[in-house]
Amino acid sequence: MRTQVGIIGAGPAGLLLSHLLHLRGIESVVLESRSREQIESTIRAGVLEQGTMDLLTDAGVGARMKAEGALHHGFELAFEGKRRRIDLTGLTGHSITVYAQHEVIKDLVAARVAAGAALRFNVSDTSLRGLDTETPSIRYRHEGEEHELQCDFVIGCDGSQGVSRASIPHALRKDYERVYPFGWFGILCEGPPSSDELIYARHDRGFALVSTRSAHVQRMYFQCDPKDSVDNWSDDRIWAELHARVDSHDGQKIVDGKIFQKNIVGMRSFVSATMQHGRLFLAGDAAHIVPPTGAKGMNLAVADVRVLTRALDAFYVENRSDLLDSYSETALKRVWRAEHFSYWMTSMMHRIEGASPFEQQLQVAELEYVTTSRAAATAMAENYVGVAPV
Repeated sequence: MRTQVGIIGAGPAGLLLSHLLHLRGIESVVLESRSREQIESTIRAGVLEQGTMDLLTDAGVGARMKAEGALHHGFELAFEGKRRRIDLTGLTGHSITVYAQHEVIKDLVAARVAAGAALRFNVSDTSLRGLDTETPSIRYRHEGEEHELQCDFVIGCDGSQGVSRASIPHALRKDYERVYPFGWFGILCEGPPSSDELIYARHDRGFALVSTRSAHVQRMYFQCDPKDSVDNWSDDRIWAELHARVDSHDGQKIVDGKIFQKNIVGMRSFVSATMQHGRLFLAGDAAHIVPPTGAKGMNLAVADVRVLTRALDAFYVENRSDLLDSYSETALKRVWRAEHFSYWMTSMMHRIEGASPFEQQLQVAELEYVTTSRAAATAMAENYVGVAPV
């Protein structure tokens, strides 16, 4: 089989890239190791920046996002028993939408299927060949048979454990990583929202986040030991911990509900400063990971795709390769900006093991500053909605 662009991974980055290329008349094939059911049912939170919302709408896949997503014009920071609001729209003129990542994937899969796209699910034994030539190929097994996909370019959107980044010679890669000594304990529960907007809470016991999935389902997290087990946490213990960290002195309380899902996720920051090698280009989690505190993961993937789409379009329509040649340099400017913001939010909001009382008070002082200084609040809001300069 031959195509123009071979895409590995049917996450938001791979599917959106395939759809945007289709709208420009550029052929692609998407290969995914999981089933369609798996990628559409793996529940992951999603906070969409203004630019992400706009791109999905312009691409014709934003109707359900607008109908079912929760448009937020701000969020609250809770600390020292009080809550203060960051007015995103008032400070920047932009907003965010809370819309789960797997819902974005459903919309994109539906759009690709409707367009007759070549989507291959349940692919295995994927390997890359000829990346430093003009005729790279992807070998894989599908439905019990060996296949080879010849293409002009290979785009790796297969996450941190995929074959794409590993196919770049180690001597040519420059990777940066920070593993955090804490994780997030996440729950899904039935019940009404505790707040109209997201609540980020800093407490001496640790961080907590209150988010809304729908009018009847809520998503909440609290900082925990990443090696802990969900079996150690009864529902009563979970609610007691969340109330201790989030409830305010003036009587504002989160709403309990029936918990129907529990999980623990680790946290790390990672950047591959080599996002391209020959005819291979990395996008999304294959190239970078951010802690979820700054809500940047899917938005960074979309930003990569925007740059790649423009570069591939210039190659095929204008016979230009300069935008492809500078892809890493262009994408990494925004990646490092988002990495810094996510690291800053994480460091300010989480309990740092071994931190002295002095260092803990510095966290409080910074929260006081960003919630009382318009300049500081604007900087936070610009980074959060994705309009900060790079």
